[in-house]
Order: sequence, then C-alpha cells, then structure tokens
Amino acid sequence: MNAAVQLGEAVHDTTYTRNTPVDLGAARLDFVDGHKWVHEVKSSSKPTAADEAQARHYCHRLHRVGVDAQGAVLHYPKTRRTKKLIYTEQDAMQAEADIADVLETAVLPVSPPRLARSACRGCSFTDYCWTE
Repeated sequence: MNAAVQLGEAVHDTTYTRNTPVDLGAARLDFVDGHKWVHEVKSSSKPTAADEAQARHYCHRLHRVGVDAQGAVLHYPKTRRTKKLIYTEQDAMQAEADIADVLETAVLPVSPPRLARSACRGCSFTDYCWTE
C-alpha cells in the first residue's frame, strides 16, 4: 500500500473515531452526516484541486445511488481547518466530464506521458506511474 494512503488512513483512524465510513464499492467515503454532507479527512495541510475533485466525485456517486448529497466538508486536522464545498449542477457536469476523461484515458493503447515527478507529490497512485 502506498505511504500516502497509509498516512491518510492513520489520520482518519485517529481523528474522527465516532463516525462510520460509507462503502460505495469503488469508493470509500470517510463519513456522511445526518444532513447529507460528505466529510473527508485529509492528511495534507491545505486544500488541493485533487481534494475538491474527490469530494465532487463522491457527491456525484451518492446522487447516482439516490442520496441527495448537499456537498462536502474537507477536514485538515494538521491545521485544524475545514473547507465546505456545496455540490451544484455545475459540479455534477464536471464530475461527468472527469469520468469521461478517465474512461477515455483507460482505453488508450499507450499510457499518456507522465507528469513531472514534482506534480505527483502526495498522490496515492505514484507507485503505479513511477514503477518501472
């Protein structure tokens, strides 16, 4: 298992212990509150575009199974900060576009060029891209 994933799981396991993860098969949400807000505990210090994309995707998946997710709250325990993201129709369209892009990339006969290694810092898929 990737070190970033291990760290993320450790942060989650020791930070919000009274909440139950939600398993959607291919996605595992940290928890959803009684007001239909997705909560994600992040091991980083500040929000990233990837964090927001993940939150958007989780809300999208919940909508697809009939749960009217209001949005997401990203928790950053290192800095004791949160970021609240309201899930909008525009977010739903972006999630669909992101999914289409991923599926398009997955069927390419050749992998796309790798990003600069520095752009991959903190990504849990680094081992897939950078293992020779």
